[in-house]
Amino acid sequence: MINNLRSDLKKFADPQKAEFYLRFFRTGPGQYGEGDKFIGVTVPNNRAVAKKYQDLGFYDLEKLIKSPIHEERLCALLILVEQFKNGDIKTREKIYKFYLANTKYINNWDLVDLSADQIIGGYLQNKPKAALAKLARSENLWEKRIAIVATFHFNKKGEPKHTLEIAKILMRDNHDLIHKSVGWMLREVGKRCDEKVLTDFLDNYANIMPRTMLRYAIERFPKTQRQKYLRKRPAKIKARPLSALSS
Repeated sequence: MINNLRSDLKKFADPQKAEFYLRFFRTGPGQYGEGDKFIGVTVPNNRAVAKKYQDLGFYDLEKLIKSPIHEERLCALLILVEQFKNGDIKTREKIYKFYLANTKYINNWDLVDLSADQIIGGYLQNKPKAALAKLARSENLWEKRIAIVATFHFNKKGEPKHTLEIAKILMRDNHDLIHKSVGWMLREVGKRCDEKVLTDFLDNYANIMPRTMLRYAIERFPKTQRQKYLRKRPAKIKARPLSALSS
């Protein structure tokens, strides 16, 4: 069955899109997606293939998620999301553990963003959230992004505290992709939960947040309110001990 899936993906392959994706997902030497390979399949077409093969077993899913081809890894994740959505408790636990065991292959922002909140957030809904903090403190860029994006699941349910907790852990991270993802999730706190929760958080932390993170977080604010928070952030941020971010 996996060979049929790969053949179906190749039917949607587009060399021009593949060339564009190589640049868009930063696959050059020293970039975050270094060495990744693309065949040029769009997400909607990948979803169509994933739906067709949504009953694929874990043996084949493991082969797919370890593929050097980006779209094959994405297809595996889209299948896992579908199986998680329709699965019983044991199936969901198996998918959750499989996902965490294979984070080294969930190694670009689209792979994380299209799967983390449904699988990691979904599994942890009524469980302790210690796994999120552990991921956020990882040395692995993608595990850190998984941690914050997983909290999107809780934002959608009007529960902002988990985003705020992970945002504090990642406040000092130096990678642009973390700045963007944290800012995005903070913006969703204001949009989906309570804007006052967001503004209270920004009142405390805007002066130490990376500029990109802050800009993403305040994107929906009126211009005057955006300027207010941007002025809170000094041109140069002095080092501050991590313990200062724990409250």
